[in-house]
Amino acid sequence: MADEQAGPGLEGLIAAANQAPGRGLPPVHLWNPQHCGEIDIVIRKDGVWFHEGTPIGREALVRLFSTVLRKDPDGIHLVTPVEKMKITVEDAPFIATRVDQVGASLRFLTNVGDEVEAGPENYIRVDTGADGEPRPYVHVRRGLEALIARAVFYELVELAEERDTPQGPTLGVASNGAWYPLGPARAHQL
Repeated sequence: MADEQAGPGLEGLIAAANQAPGRGLPPVHLWNPQHCGEIDIVIRKDGVWFHEGTPIGREALVRLFSTVLRKDPDGIHLVTPVEKMKITVEDAPFIATRVDQVGASLRFLTNVGDEVEAGPENYIRVDTGADGEPRPYVHVRRGLEALIARAVFYELVELAEERDTPQGPTLGVASNGAWYPLGPARAHQL
């Protein structure tokens, strides 16, 4: 199976990710290896990871690879101290699958196990897709974002408060002292 055998370059990625003590993340932002090309890994819009056209079925392997992702100006890469391989990401590399209100914070959980609290360091933004539907994201780390799953976005809308903004009445949520607009208040009224 493609998810059980490491192809060229994958051994180094697995070794680098395994060097992280505990749940800490490897310091990919400090690594500056030479670009080694592309690797046939695709993260689809729905958050499923593929290697050479086959879904990576081992959740632990996907989590491991997610720890060595880095966003550079030319795209998203899997990075080790000695290799840098570009991958294909159809939308965002992660999906926010849960949100909890913890005091004055909104805490998100991603499909790869990252927990992130929205706030000045980890913004929430909402784009509009080609179909006119909202495409909400939360920043996870170093430019990498998680698409907020539809059910989670509905929870945010339920928590939202209306504010007057220069664009008119807007629904938004607050977390850690920052306020994030979700969209026009009239668009969310039933």
